[in-house]
Amino acid sequence: MSTPDETPGQMPGAPRPRRRLWLVALPLVLFLALAGLFFSRLETGGDPSRIPSALVGKAAPKAALPPLDGLKGPGGAPLPGIDLAALAGKPTLVNVWASWCGPCRDEHPVLMQLAKDGRFNLVGINYKDAPENARRFLGQYGLPYQAVGVDPKGRAAIDWGVYGVPETFVVAKDGTIVHKFVGPLTPEAVNTTLLPLIARLSGS
Repeated sequence: MSTPDETPGQMPGAPRPRRRLWLVALPLVLFLALAGLFFSRLETGGDPSRIPSALVGKAAPKAALPPLDGLKGPGGAPLPGIDLAALAGKPTLVNVWASWCGPCRDEHPVLMQLAKDGRFNLVGINYKDAPENARRFLGQYGLPYQAVGVDPKGRAAIDWGVYGVPETFVVAKDGTIVHKFVGPLTPEAVNTTLLPLIARLSGS
């Protein structure tokens, strides 16, 4: 006699038909999930910079970040940390970077070019880095930043909603985040998106 959990004619301990059906259907479920992800990437052109940020349209984090110890500016004076309140009056690019980040090296020449544009401030958040490595990186590749704040534990990055490095935030004069670039800035992104946005924000 079968129990309530057994199908008549089914040997005790044999796999239940419902369980076998689930095992057969599992690969199909996984395939459909991956296909959905693939098509969603096609919809965005596969561009990771189009990942939305919950902070766009909101005020940038207020917390000031301490300077990178031993880092000096072009005149030999210590470079300050980040205090967005002191940078009010111009749009500000906040670039999150690290010396151990390969894409940050690819992005750096773009930042060096942007540093020549006087319409906005360019500051960097050094993310989970060793100070000596960060200074060596900037000594080798150049110093594009007007200020560098350190985030050794990654707590500030959480406040900014950072997915990973590099990322760049565009902050308006009033301290509102208006755009976020995920991944390294490219000349194409600068020319098609960033510079027109800066022109609008700066009134130029």
